Amino acid sequence: MLTALAIRDVVLIEALELEFGPGLGVLTGETGAGKSILLDALGLALGRRGESALVRSGAAQAVVTATFDTSPAVAALLAENGLEIDPGEPLIIRRMVKADGGSRAFVNDQPASAALLREIGGMLVEIHGQHDDRGLLAASGHRALLDTYARGGVRDVATAYAAWRDARTALDEARAGIATARADREWLEHAVAELDALAAEPGEEETLAERRRAMQRAEKTAGELEAVTEHLEGSAGAISHLRQAARVLERIAEDHPALAEALAAIDRALIEGAVAEEKLRDAGVALLYDPRQLEEDEARLFELRAMARKHRVQPDALPDLAAELRGRLERLDAGEQGLAALETAVERARAAYDATAEQLTAIRIAAAARLDAAVAVELAPLKLDAARFRTVVAPLPEAEWSAAGRDRVEFEIATNPGAPFGPLAKIASGGELSRFILALKVALAEEGGAATMIFDEIDRGVGGAVASAIGERLGRLAETTQLLVVTHSPQVAARGAAHLLIAKASDGTVTRTGVRPLDAGGRREEIARMLSGATVTDEARAQATRLLETA
Repeated sequence: MLTALAIRDVVLIEALELEFGPGLGVLTGETGAGKSILLDALGLALGRRGESALVRSGAAQAVVTATFDTSPAVAALLAENGLEIDPGEPLIIRRMVKADGGSRAFVNDQPASAALLREIGGMLVEIHGQHDDRGLLAASGHRALLDTYARGGVRDVATAYAAWRDARTALDEARAGIATARADREWLEHAVAELDALAAEPGEEETLAERRRAMQRAEKTAGELEAVTEHLEGSAGAISHLRQAARVLERIAEDHPALAEALAAIDRALIEGAVAEEKLRDAGVALLYDPRQLEEDEARLFELRAMARKHRVQPDALPDLAAELRGRLERLDAGEQGLAALETAVERARAAYDATAEQLTAIRIAAAARLDAAVAVELAPLKLDAARFRTVVAPLPEAEWSAAGRDRVEFEIATNPGAPFGPLAKIASGGELSRFILALKVALAEEGGAATMIFDEIDRGVGGAVASAIGERLGRLAETTQLLVVTHSPQVAARGAAHLLIAKASDGTVTRTGVRPLDAGGRREEIARMLSGATVTDEARAQATRLLETA
């Protein structure tokens, strides 16, 4: 429910704050006073296009703030869009339009898009006017309205349709996979044969690469060892020279103590040299490699890497690739049997959908007859006794079947005896259209709708008994829904639980539109003005009193 509306610098409104309650609220005022400005301002908050022409002359921006009671459905929608709101706190929508055309929107001080505001607005408010092209006039929404009125069948159809759709998707994917596999069979068989022949193992490439690096290092080290051995053990090597020196020193060592020490040092060097020779021999044995093994490892490594490049994978992924391609071949071989099972599943799902959709069609046809009868009851009091209303339930082509069933639903009218039926929005005149909408809303009232409904001059061009009938039906609607009505009819105005007077004033340089709530005396005076015109007479006041008492 709309609880408050604050407007600043919108067209002729400088600053305005209004509060709203449940039931029927009426807005009256002389022609041109600015009643449409209020609806334009509310439309801004509900996501309609923000135009710079709405900004009051001389102001930098227009600001509209609308406050609503929060419903669980709106809270869920906001959560889906990343906005948080406590279901217990009010919903505050603020829209700002700059004089240069820029626009910003906020929901409880969180930035929001105009598209989200429109979605929220569609859940919160219905606006019906003589040129309204939404709500009941949009044929796209007639089926949902009839289903709500019928109270049943749609959920079963949606479930059956989802099962049928999923079965068709599985079949289509299987067929596409088999078609692709068939086209690739020759390649698959060749690739699997190659990979099986290669028989790559996980980690094999790294093992081969490390072993090759070790053998390559050994090959290089072996050459260096030969040079070291030659320096130590050759005829001209260090150890040979040390031995010769030792033999000479042995003959003369007794001639001087230093010679004996020198001999001892050479003996120690020969011992270490022997250790070095042993270690060199051990290293030589350890670094021995088979050149043929190196060639084989290099050839294997080349094969692995070439196959990996061919299939655009890493060498370690070749075993998994072989398994995947082998699986594709196996699925291709088993695919025909799988297709038969999937085709059977699709046939069963289609049959289930057909059955539930046929039941829904029957439910809709029965509900359409009840709705037509309910609307017909409302037409005569609204001075539409010559008009006829019908709900058309017609089959859709199979290409348009959906989770909502197989039917097209549209409200049609004929305004004169013998005249053909046609779409509601195209056949009715402005005044007739508003009354048809009211008749429909009354007939659909028990099925719910937006929490707030606004009727813009639904009573234009009618008076007397018809205006009274309109007022009576608006009053009935307001028992379950917050209703705001812009009206020129005193009979409708008298029905209001709250009454707002819209007036325009000028100080000679600036014209402003204002709105003020009326008390009992103010209501009587305004309704008297609506009855008598510019000069309010005592007779008009007396008649206004009678209207208020009757209402």
